[in-house]
Amino acid sequence: MPSPITTYFSEAFNVNIRTIERYDAFDISLVADLPLFVDPFLIFNSRRPRYRKLQKQIVRYLQFLYKKAKQQALTPPLIRAWYSFPEIKENWLGFSQTGNQGRGLGPKFAGALHDNLGILFRSGHKQRITKGVHLEKLCLVSDRVGRDNISDFTNNLIHRYLLEYTSTFAKKHIDRSLRRKVAVPKVKFNYQTETWASGVFELPVYNGHHVILTPRDLLTKEDTWINKTDLYEDFDRIPDAIPNDQLRQQVSNFFRSLLPKPKKRRRIKRAERQAAVTATIKRFPELIDYFIRDKENRGQQATKLSGERVQTSEQLYVQQIKELIGVLRDATPFYSEEQNSFEAAHRRALYLKDVIENKGGHRLFYLKGKPIEREADLHIMYRLTWHGTSMDVTTEANDGRGPADVKVSRGAKDKSLVEMKLASNSSLERNLKNQTAVYERASDAQRSVKIILYFTKNEVLKVEKILKRLKLEGDSSIVLIDAMKDNKPSGSKA
Repeated sequence: MPSPITTYFSEAFNVNIRTIERYDAFDISLVADLPLFVDPFLIFNSRRPRYRKLQKQIVRYLQFLYKKAKQQALTPPLIRAWYSFPEIKENWLGFSQTGNQGRGLGPKFAGALHDNLGILFRSGHKQRITKGVHLEKLCLVSDRVGRDNISDFTNNLIHRYLLEYTSTFAKKHIDRSLRRKVAVPKVKFNYQTETWASGVFELPVYNGHHVILTPRDLLTKEDTWINKTDLYEDFDRIPDAIPNDQLRQQVSNFFRSLLPKPKKRRRIKRAERQAAVTATIKRFPELIDYFIRDKENRGQQATKLSGERVQTSEQLYVQQIKELIGVLRDATPFYSEEQNSFEAAHRRALYLKDVIENKGGHRLFYLKGKPIEREADLHIMYRLTWHGTSMDVTTEANDGRGPADVKVSRGAKDKSLVEMKLASNSSLERNLKNQTAVYERASDAQRSVKIILYFTKNEVLKVEKILKRLKLEGDSSIVLIDAMKDNKPSGSKA
């Protein structure tokens, strides 16, 4: 029987989680996007025939755009038709923590792609340095393109495959009453008419909208394998990948000449090094291609790393949240009705505190024995546990003066905020002193609940000192939660 609190694909469609795992799909949340995305390098690097075919489709479409850009000045309607795409929200993956509404690929991305198409196909030498064409190169040469844009564009170019992948699963494993034929726009490009065509697919439907599954081996977290951070952090290894001795020496000499001369007891600042890297890449643009070639040569590391990240995400956002929801549902009144938004938020904070401190729930906030270090993960976990309430609960509610973690409301006149912070946060004191009040005014909220999670004795001592300085000791709206694992009953082990 499905869970009375429907949070995941497996629950909504009454499918055994093992069946989804055997299909190599991810059991997505149907409450909020999970911070995973498709990395096109995983398509490029795969030996599977179906992914090799997808790679060819991606390159063919980019070549089409490049050819058109050289032949004619593109009009705004053509740019919208060929470059702009909606976010495929039906896969419930990405960076939107409020449901699954993303921004999609608009004029900003379209302009960046159009302006840099030549860079994707040109190399610094007469012969191509890289083994293939990589859309991620846009992230290296343009500040207007981020990992979410790359993932969204890749998703659109493989949209038809994802729909067929999901349809095949649905027909075999999902009851007929929970699926229907859906007409989906822009799923196949017709190179004769130079237009995108729609298609009809039999898909699982939840709350009136179809849902798309994504293969686990195409997903990653944090960043794409080819990314700007690694370009700068690993810059020292790029010259080693240059086979031309003369060019390699020129690059090294030029880079060193830009760095400040070493002084006693003074290290080179990060900003100074990054400025030197930027100037060197500008002087030798082919370095980007050598960087990509080095990444290609280490492709198996990409596969291994992305697999580990997906496995960790599955444990954190799916397995552990399911267990936390079960404890909250069975051992507390967490999902019962409340009188107003503040009372609802405050009581739930206390129930969560009880589960973590007294019912073994603390272990759900550890991965491989280490505590959660990202507040973003904590926010997602908290948002997922709220599903099933009659309240309107939104995450990262930005009302113009910065985002609050969670906004809880029941109508226009009953709004409260929930701030979830790790005690290790270096900005904790500033947040408690000023930031929450700003969020309340911006969100027209009446009150706020501040939840602070700590994992060590030093962290709780730090929090207590902050509260004392700010004269907030005994403030009932501040809920401290002890997630230490060395002071819990022996029956619950982290």
